[in-house]
Amino acid sequence: MDNLIGKDSVKKNEPVATIDMYRVITLERDTTYIDTSLTIQKKYSHNYLRKDLFGLLAFPNEGQTYNTLQYSLNTFSPLPEFGFKAKHFNFIEANQIRYCSVATPVTELYFKSVMQKGQNVDAFFTVNTSPRFNFSLAYKGLRSDGKYINQMASTGNFRFTASYNTKNKRYFANTHFTGQDILNEENGGITDVEAFESGNPDYLTRERLEVYLKDARSFLKGKRVFLDHFFRINSVKGNNNLYVSHQFNYENKFFEYNQPTVTSTVGGTTVYRFGDSYKTSGINDQTHYNKTYNKLGLAYENSTLGKFHFFVDDFFSNYYYNQILILDDQTIPASLSRRIDSYGGQYDYQKNKWTGKFLFSRSFTNQSLSNLDAKMQYELNDETLLSFQYQNINKLPNDNYNLYQSSFVNYNWSNDFKNEKINSIIVNANSPWVNLSVQYSTFNDHLYFTDSTTEDQIKLNQQIVAPAQYANTINYLSVKASNEFKFWKFALDNTILYQKVDQSDLILNVPEFLTRNTLYFSQEMFNKSLFFQTGVTFNYFTNYYGNEYNPVIGEFFVQNKKEIGNYTNFDFFFNARIQRTRIYVTLEHFNSSLSGYNYLASPTNPIGDFIIRIGLVWNFFQ
Repeated sequence: MDNLIGKDSVKKNEPVATIDMYRVITLERDTTYIDTSLTIQKKYSHNYLRKDLFGLLAFPNEGQTYNTLQYSLNTFSPLPEFGFKAKHFNFIEANQIRYCSVATPVTELYFKSVMQKGQNVDAFFTVNTSPRFNFSLAYKGLRSDGKYINQMASTGNFRFTASYNTKNKRYFANTHFTGQDILNEENGGITDVEAFESGNPDYLTRERLEVYLKDARSFLKGKRVFLDHFFRINSVKGNNNLYVSHQFNYENKFFEYNQPTVTSTVGGTTVYRFGDSYKTSGINDQTHYNKTYNKLGLAYENSTLGKFHFFVDDFFSNYYYNQILILDDQTIPASLSRRIDSYGGQYDYQKNKWTGKFLFSRSFTNQSLSNLDAKMQYELNDETLLSFQYQNINKLPNDNYNLYQSSFVNYNWSNDFKNEKINSIIVNANSPWVNLSVQYSTFNDHLYFTDSTTEDQIKLNQQIVAPAQYANTINYLSVKASNEFKFWKFALDNTILYQKVDQSDLILNVPEFLTRNTLYFSQEMFNKSLFFQTGVTFNYFTNYYGNEYNPVIGEFFVQNKKEIGNYTNFDFFFNARIQRTRIYVTLEHFNSSLSGYNYLASPTNPIGDFIIRIGLVWNFFQ
């Protein structure tokens, strides 16, 4: 890795800032460094979410949702969440915020073209005003009209972070503020999937395909204020140290589904897509949510024994609407408020080649929830790392399972579901030959959204969805392996995933096999001032009953009527690095017109057609 400050900008006898002086720090205080290299992994993460999308299946327009192919990508917390999970893929959570410490000011500019009429940009700036104080500002914005009717996406993610420590290093603090909004026009999917799959040239102009909704939209908005800080009680750090810590998180969210025209037209027939409604026009369902979380801890650290951390936390949330609904068969309350107090402990150990973290927490208020999370890691040598994790969670349901109000008659419910019980064992092995990950999980009282449409409603082209809880046990196994073979200037990068689900009914549905294989060529030119990679990426997954998306509740639901998958997807790419600028040119899905038109992201939503996309990431170090 070259020094981050070019030699031409360094005056005589002036020290050069090296890579280890540009640190990126997580909430758990794990540290990496700002990296301007060009690798195949950087190509995988050059996208709207800024991460590797293996295991996720994107809808046709940038800024829409993703169907989850790899179920082990899901993470769980014992505390209840807002819900509307299909709207949260681009919503940056508190544990995803990164803090920085840099020797000189750093700017990063990200750009990528979109499907139609718009762009995706992400601008980031960070500076240390002193060795002890850093702040950063960032904004990611997107607008893309898409190729289908009523599919525009417009999103914004603003982030501000600050990090501070005292001169004597007894007090450390990380804080951030986020303001995020995700707006999507919702077309409800195409009405005639067979017309799409036929390959009829008349429908290659995608705006000619009929959709269920022509003026509906959904909107998720959220703001968060977060502070994590600790103070060392003893004045001088030694073999025995005592710390007091506090974490504060206040967040409010707002979800709105808006549909001015209640009726749809399918083949000249009037359709009430989501069933009967209380309004004849102008549906505007709004769900409000806020939460406050405080965690107070006391930690004892011993250089030989490790670190013992004891804590209590208080969680308060209010999920609410502006009215009480009194129906013939039940009353739907206006709000769902929770106060949950818990106690727990965490033990951190690091000695020689062993690293361990053991966490246990349990509520002492009326709600029954708990979390046991044990992680161990062994460094066999500089290139081989083994890790083991066991997690047992007794989780409260997300709020939208228990309460929802809508102008659509069939989309109102008030439930009292049991806690979900989740047990997971995860084993990872990273080596120069292969990276292997094995996960085995069991789910009891699993919560999901189901297709509750009756036969009569199906004949009327209606889609009715409701929450449900599965009474039996679901067993889930995933085995994921990745490696890269290199020969001369060629490389073959492979990622393979095998999944198996043991269940009495089709509830947790995933493809059994996924693969991504990239064959590429790398070359340096012009005295190493230019480095490029070019090649082809192949993606494939076996057919399965893919979940369908419902815009009214912003969630995916289980269906068992149509399978998706068993199609190939090829991308051609050319990536180049000139100094600290990385340029990306991709011919996405260039085989779309050659391999048949069965490529669906859900039963009524295709993936994207062939498109040429251009992007870059530009780093400035002042």
